[in-house]
Amino acid sequence: MSTPPDVLAPAELGPVTLRNRVIKAATYEGLSYHARVTEDLVGFHVGYARGGVGMTTVAYCAVSKDGRTDRHQIHWSDEALPGLRRLTEAVHAEGAAVSAQIGHAGLVADARGNGAPALAPSRRFDPRGLGWAKAASTADIRRVTEAHAEAARRAIATGFDAVEVHLGHNYLASSFLSPRLNRRRDAYGGGLENRARFAREIMRAVRDAVGGRIAVIAKLNMDDGVPGGFWLDEAIPVAQWLEQDGTVDALELTAGSSLLNPMYLFKGDAPHQEFAEVFSQPIRFGLRTVGRRFLHSYPYRDAYLLEDARQIRAAVKLPMILLGGVTDRTVMDRAMREGFAFVAMARALLREPDLVNRIKADAATPSLCIHCNKCMPTNFTGTRCVLVDRTTTRHETWGRPEGYVG
Repeated sequence: MSTPPDVLAPAELGPVTLRNRVIKAATYEGLSYHARVTEDLVGFHVGYARGGVGMTTVAYCAVSKDGRTDRHQIHWSDEALPGLRRLTEAVHAEGAAVSAQIGHAGLVADARGNGAPALAPSRRFDPRGLGWAKAASTADIRRVTEAHAEAARRAIATGFDAVEVHLGHNYLASSFLSPRLNRRRDAYGGGLENRARFAREIMRAVRDAVGGRIAVIAKLNMDDGVPGGFWLDEAIPVAQWLEQDGTVDALELTAGSSLLNPMYLFKGDAPHQEFAEVFSQPIRFGLRTVGRRFLHSYPYRDAYLLEDARQIRAAVKLPMILLGGVTDRTVMDRAMREGFAFVAMARALLREPDLVNRIKADAATPSLCIHCNKCMPTNFTGTRCVLVDRTTTRHETWGRPEGYVG
């Protein structure tokens, strides 16, 4: 049996060499303004680069204006590019690589903020937009596919080392995969091969756009966490098809539905009151009265996605990224022994941005994250661990020109 790799040693991700195998997972930062980069967004990612990660992931960079989950969210407009270039340069100066998460939010999009109806595989009521989502036409599918390719080209132009294509959480591509959400009767609906067609076309378009210039990661759901949704038995063949297509350099495995069961990915406590406080009426009232039916609590354990992820690991040879409950060196080493090429961390790094450096200095270093999930509602005001006072690094210049970097 071969010796597993050292998680803190350099590693190849497609055409990119990372200084170690630890990736800061995509967590929407809530620090862009009018779809442009702010100094606080740059500082957010510089902190993780300085703290020792091999690569940090900028989330979420919508491929089109109508694909945003928030009206301030970055999309790949001409105006956003200088700021994105400034961000990648700042991260590179700290010795880390940087990835851009790209995708279209679909039913998770902010229809009112975007000034356009949410896009879905089939017509469906959009409770967030208080209207009907639009069933995507074949023209919409072509438009969004090309928008992914253009986003990837712009990621190269602004200095990103990788793109992470969002095929999870019931965002648009993921909703096409879901038999619960996809009721189409054309070439993009019905059996799994048809439901996976859109995701595969997106990945082909991205690969064709970038060639081998940057790394391409696909973030794929293993389980939507809802009855009748996409599940592991279908995720395995989709992962195999992506491998056969030759469109991805690594596969990051995730779970849950931002639309129907957002806590399924995170495990731990569900912060009902904190979520209610960040929304305006009538959503605030709804969360306070029926939020427990929507925001479920799930028991937390380290490496909680490993059991499902190892089943996909056994079915494909692609490099894979283990996400979910990666908190310390013990979990990292376990992932390496199980054949994963990289690990992705989110909440633990929100609590301690320098955790990787501290683990490198002392392998027994524990994570201080208590999985209270109170960081989740903060992505509307600047994502952070609420147990740490970092008010001086939060965005305090929204609406003023000095809040921008480009």
